[in-house]
Amino acid sequence: MTDAKLSPEEKRTLLALARQTLETILAGKAPARLAGDLPEALLQPRGAFVTLHRNGRLRGCIGTFVSTQPLASTIREMVVQAAFHDPRFPEVTAAELASIDLEISALTPLRPIASPDEVQVGRHGLYITQGRRSGVLLPQVATEYGWDRTQFLEHTCLKASLSPDAWQKGASLSVFEAEVFGERE
Repeated sequence: MTDAKLSPEEKRTLLALARQTLETILAGKAPARLAGDLPEALLQPRGAFVTLHRNGRLRGCIGTFVSTQPLASTIREMVVQAAFHDPRFPEVTAAELASIDLEISALTPLRPIASPDEVQVGRHGLYITQGRRSGVLLPQVATEYGWDRTQFLEHTCLKASLSPDAWQKGASLSVFEAEVFGERE
């Protein structure tokens, strides 16, 4: 996995690939194989999340922290998961396609932290685990809602179906960074 920055062209390629994958599946076809001439950065294994918004509202979001396949393949897989398998939403339909905006978060590897004081709002995403429960919030979520560090920690706990103060009571915390880009930029 890498935390190298993607170029503007690589970002455009990933967004186009995600859009094309979604359009192809909604047309009832199987996506074509990945092009053999993709930039090297898109062939490196890397975790990623794909978020779908419809008219500015969340419509699906699924991702993976660890991937053994190329970033381009991960993006294709995650757009399918976000559109058709996010349990919070019904499947995306062809009628919605024109109002769907795609956002990609290309991730750095997870890094366990010893203290919540290490969390930097706006820079870090959070992953919390306790027992069988886990939750994740991408770095941009805290910024979008104007949360401070404590609120970010509490909301990540709630996302994991834990008490809001679980981060103070033995839950494990990891951080990651994300290079976030979307079609609305």
